[in-house]
Amino acid sequence: MPSIKVNDINLYYEVHGDGFPLVMILGASANIDWWTPEIIEQCSQNYKTVIFDNRGAGRTDKPEIDYSIKMFADDTVGLMDALNIERAHMLGASMGGMIAQELVLNYPERVEKLVLGCTHCGGSKQILPSDDFIKQTRSSLKNLSPEEIVQEELPLYFTEDFFKNNPEFIESYKQRILISPTPIDAYQRQLNAVLVFRSYRRLKNIAAPTLVIHGKRDIVVPPENAEILAENIPGAKLLLIDNAAHVYFLPDSDKVFSSTLEFLKAPVDK
Repeated sequence: MPSIKVNDINLYYEVHGDGFPLVMILGASANIDWWTPEIIEQCSQNYKTVIFDNRGAGRTDKPEIDYSIKMFADDTVGLMDALNIERAHMLGASMGGMIAQELVLNYPERVEKLVLGCTHCGGSKQILPSDDFIKQTRSSLKNLSPEEIVQEELPLYFTEDFFKNNPEFIESYKQRILISPTPIDAYQRQLNAVLVFRSYRRLKNIAAPTLVIHGKRDIVVPPENAEILAENIPGAKLLLIDNAAHVYFLPDSDKVFSSTLEFLKAPVDK
């Protein structure tokens, strides 16, 4: 299992395929096993695809300090440096989308194109889920094991129909996630970083060509957040997925990632 020293941590990563680099960043509590093998195969056929566990998640170190989205972005750039990647496409999902925003704002020269999935700009400009949802999620974290957290929260990431009609997939997905689960204390430090993230006023400074993707049935990060991002990032394209929830690339990963790859392959207007 490859691990490399990045800043003050040992960071777990994998590289699949060849070609121009595509760095894929996941969200709070998520380890690389949240990406399905099919998605990694699709991406690695076209790009040198870099996936990794963020600080505090999966197989990466979990120092007992305060985390920030800027810190996660610095870790990502540190991994790129260690792998001799000067410039890459950047794809971030959920908290990973916040990390990708922070990275392109602080290191614009490192990003060729930007893909933001199921994420938001933070602060007072974001659209929050319902009060009942927030209360339920926060209370569900208390005194639960990683296994119990996955059991409680996984249904929130998919549409009810998909979760109910694909029990074998859901069970195998759950077991992959639990290969290297994220401890509750590290998960909470990641969530604390999300709570203080702010990018709205800086979105106008993003110069990289940007695609914003969101599931229309996302109850974790309401889809109106995608519209806010797309309206405020210059020239951004918006793709809303009809039958998807927070895990926006399911149930139709072929359609979502073919659209993503089409965006990445399109010539950049100079």
